[in-house]
Amino acid sequence: MGKRNSQRKSAAMFDSDDDSSVTSSSTARSDLMSVSGAEDVQFVQDSLLDQALDALDEKRGSTREKALSSIIDAFNSNMQHEFVEKKFATLLHQCLASIKKGSKKASAKEIALASHAIGCLALTVGCGDNAREIFEESIRPLDESLTSRIDVSKTPSLLECLAIITFVGGNDQEETERSMDIMWRVINPKLGSNVVAVKPPASLIANVVSAWSFLLSTVSNLKLNSKNWQKPSLWRVEKLETSCQRNHKPVTVEEKTEAEKPVTTHHSISYLSSLLDKEDRSVRIAAGEALALIFEIGVIDKFSAELDSASDTTQGSKPLESYIFLQGLKGKVINQCKNLSTEAGGKGSAKKDLNSQRNLFRDILDFFEYGYSPDISMKIGGDSLQASSWSEMMQLNFIKHFLGGGFIKHMQENEFLHEVFGFSPKRKYLNTNEHRMSGGEKRMFKSPNSFLNKARTQSLNKQRILSEGRNFGHYAVGVVDEEA
Repeated sequence: MGKRNSQRKSAAMFDSDDDSSVTSSSTARSDLMSVSGAEDVQFVQDSLLDQALDALDEKRGSTREKALSSIIDAFNSNMQHEFVEKKFATLLHQCLASIKKGSKKASAKEIALASHAIGCLALTVGCGDNAREIFEESIRPLDESLTSRIDVSKTPSLLECLAIITFVGGNDQEETERSMDIMWRVINPKLGSNVVAVKPPASLIANVVSAWSFLLSTVSNLKLNSKNWQKPSLWRVEKLETSCQRNHKPVTVEEKTEAEKPVTTHHSISYLSSLLDKEDRSVRIAAGEALALIFEIGVIDKFSAELDSASDTTQGSKPLESYIFLQGLKGKVINQCKNLSTEAGGKGSAKKDLNSQRNLFRDILDFFEYGYSPDISMKIGGDSLQASSWSEMMQLNFIKHFLGGGFIKHMQENEFLHEVFGFSPKRKYLNTNEHRMSGGEKRMFKSPNSFLNKARTQSLNKQRILSEGRNFGHYAVGVVDEEA
């Protein structure tokens, strides 16, 4: 009974869409202005998180969506260590229940929110047993959900979640490559003999390449024969089908089988190079960053070392052919980067996006031609965060994008991210007894339509009804004040 009553209260709190909270917003705001100290705010946050967690059991999807949004806001506005210590497993499995196929009638929005919440949870717990549990419990449901193509609007959040949990909880390169393989199959699916290749949308390609590159940035020793570089290539199948259509002839089984053969490293680079010619700017940018990262890892250097080894053992000319081919590919990529770094703005082209593209490909050119790595500096409070390689820059940008408004808070207080980026903030607050509300906390606590104000309004309405019941000699449950 206790749990059921708690869930009913949570459902009412997260299900209320009326404007009753507006009448008491000034009261709630004045009450909250008197809240001083981080402990008081944390107590309120924990209470809201508990209610949001209970609301994830509700049948109504919109209630679960609002609860997940509230949880994400809470994780962005503060480091929820105490809540995670008590409710880690419950939150993880409730979110996984929203993702798993058939466990709930979850909308694409709910799946996306649940995925993001798991990612926030992983970044909060940092490396350790909990992060490991998140990875092991989540990777299969994420894989299955990514395989389902019912609604692609959930895919970006699923990809980001997979990238984050692998980044935090993956133990070795083999597990990282497994996650990269899952990502690659989203745009390069395994094709049956009677299955026609479906061209993925540009936004999906950009999301996959970005998440894939983020994980690639963590691989310190790229294996030339890695399975991750040997995928059935959708672009080769598309090229074959286009050629056959142009010549008005069907695709034979033998031709399709040949096109679907595993590709090697230089085929993957060829694919990314082909993306530089796409119309969508986000695809070009993602592909450019991935190519810079691949060459920063040292693909050509590794082939050169393999060539030396082969010449010593007289293993034939294959390493030499691959080395020459890669050098040619690099030259092609450099020419593409030159064109993109000076591209003129066309009709409907956003100037800001165009400038971002030009600047990026100028940096890539400097790297290819002179070996200059990007060097960026970002202000976090009064401190400076540095990134001086493509790997560091891509990790920083990916996590900043994932956390959104919570990035500054996490960079100031998240020890895991401090270790990742070698960042040591000198100060968090001028006065340790003074708690500064972040933007997320202000929305959560001070907004007239916040969950806290709605809950307070419901409590005040209930007290007024009980008071009227005492005045008229009966218990007026459910009576509505007509003048309210």
